[in-house]
Amino acid sequence: MTPPFGTLSSDDGAAHTVREIAQQPALWREVDKIVTASRDSLDAFLRPLIARGDLRVVLTGAGTSAFAGQVLQPALARRLKRRVDAVPTTDLVADPHGCLAEDVPTLLVSFARSGDSPESVAATTLADQVLSEVHHLVITCNEQGRLAREHAELPKSHVLLMPPGSNDRGFAMTSSFTCMTLAALLALGGSAYDGVAERLARAAESITESSAVDRTVGALLKSEPERIVFLGSGPLKGLAEESALKVLELTGGTLMAVAESALGFRHGPKAVLNARSVAVVYMSNDPYTRKYDQDIYAELCGNLPAGSVVTVSADSGAGTQGSGADAWPLPGLDGVEDVALALSAVVYAQLIALRASLARGLRPDNPFPSGEINRVVQGVTLHSLQH
Repeated sequence: MTPPFGTLSSDDGAAHTVREIAQQPALWREVDKIVTASRDSLDAFLRPLIARGDLRVVLTGAGTSAFAGQVLQPALARRLKRRVDAVPTTDLVADPHGCLAEDVPTLLVSFARSGDSPESVAATTLADQVLSEVHHLVITCNEQGRLAREHAELPKSHVLLMPPGSNDRGFAMTSSFTCMTLAALLALGGSAYDGVAERLARAAESITESSAVDRTVGALLKSEPERIVFLGSGPLKGLAEESALKVLELTGGTLMAVAESALGFRHGPKAVLNARSVAVVYMSNDPYTRKYDQDIYAELCGNLPAGSVVTVSADSGAGTQGSGADAWPLPGLDGVEDVALALSAVVYAQLIALRASLARGLRPDNPFPSGEINRVVQGVTLHSLQH
């Protein structure tokens, strides 16, 4: 057991969650190998599509899987020079004609941990029903899931399976989120991201293998905060959304978590702050964008007690970004695009959620023992679409 988790016992109800957070660097290296081994088949599937100037790429999933799309969207739009949209399956299933209003050639990229959530297959079925031409890239952690099985042999589909260990058994998605996001980045982003998986893995290992990190996370939560705010710009806005969801899930909703962009926070959401709030600001690696992150960090430091605001940053020379225990580092990631930076940075949020859950006497592997919220969503009735 690595140092940050060394004080946990088998009675804490966190065994799966702990393992799934700690295993991420090893799994990212596996994902890199999987995508490399699949490159010929991926290129045969993707290149003719991406070459089309009228192609629309839709990144879709539910919950955490939707946030994978939000993290990826800005970077892939720039990289592919095509229209790329992040559309949750929960929106697509409820309003397919609105989400797919333009009948243009579409690549639907579906993210799914299990592939058994009701909306996962429904989204692909509705896209086929609404659009004249749609192709499916399915990225999933479960070979036996319905989504993978139904698309395995379809001529307009390609299934990219993640390492078996990424099919998280804990309640909240951790390694499944990062593996699927990385896989999509490598598959669609191409050679621009060669070598990035190893850099991300080393940065994450510096977090999961450091006892100092456990102490700094504990220091942030020592005041028993009522509310936690995650802020990020560009791809890091999607990271902030995923971070807040992790805290809400693992604390059973007992710690209010809010996500926003650095600029958007002032436009109403800042009302969430009180004397028992803490904040995490994700610092962009883009010099221009980072100026806005630095501004909101400085402002929050003036609004909240000392030690209540921390930064997560790869740039040791970023200026006003905290110091000592208030500056959480991502070593070796200077210059890495924010879309990749997010994958190592989210490990801090996962540890915050884990520790906050345990501090409340909950069992992170199942923070909802009465079953009101389930690991695989239940209770969804799918309705037939009438043209």
